[in-house]
Amino acid sequence: MGASAVDVENVSFFYNSHPILTNVNLRVEEKDFLAIMGPNGSGKTTLLKIILGVLNPAQGTVKVFGKTPMEAAGLLGYVPQNTGINKDFPVSVQDVALMGRLGRTGRGRRYTSEDMELARKVLKQVGMWDYRDRQIGKLSGGQRQRVLIARALTVEPKILLLDEPTASVDAQFQTDLYDLLKELNTAITIVIVSHDVSVLSGYINSVACLNRTLYHHESGELTEEMLHSAYQCPVDLIAHGGVPHRVLRKHDHKDS
Repeated sequence: MGASAVDVENVSFFYNSHPILTNVNLRVEEKDFLAIMGPNGSGKTTLLKIILGVLNPAQGTVKVFGKTPMEAAGLLGYVPQNTGINKDFPVSVQDVALMGRLGRTGRGRRYTSEDMELARKVLKQVGMWDYRDRQIGKLSGGQRQRVLIARALTVEPKILLLDEPTASVDAQFQTDLYDLLKELNTAITIVIVSHDVSVLSGYINSVACLNRTLYHHESGELTEEMLHSAYQCPVDLIAHGGVPHRVLRKHDHKDS
């Protein structure tokens, strides 16, 4: 067993007395590539925000490399699902990438030459350096996602968390993104929330199904029982890229 990057122990979370997470336990090893899947409203984004320290659990503990999420903030990079970018706001691609350095430089302080070099490096890494002077609102959805990943990487994280990064983008971008994440995974831990299990199956090392409670397979193996518990739907499994993924059978269950 490798070193632990994230330890979630008996975590529960409520919103207006409504249970969102119940007794969630999860151990993410260093340099793992973990996919978290589950139906809409199952608590996936909430779990990411608890790991980030944005939300506090009602009970249970979270450790990131043995520290509290707040103590480990500089070790975490985050790409949110809903970016809320004002497309008319005059901010460049390079400026957005540099925003990841604000936690280290402090507001009102000038970026250093090291900050500028890091922004150049990560924008090249995600294929967006040639767009560095372009206004962020003028980019396509896939291009903006690349820039937001660059912003997360300028934090120089040991763990990168992504929430549905391929929502509303084309299939080619999905493949390119997962290739990039696999490359990044040689150096950092990746935790991704995604419904693209058929595509992800060739990239991930482990998978967790979440629907208020969590079912984790460190081997990346999905079982029919595991998915049925999470989705409350009958499923078939099809091998793809070495890791099975889910296909829902025809059934009468309707999402609530």
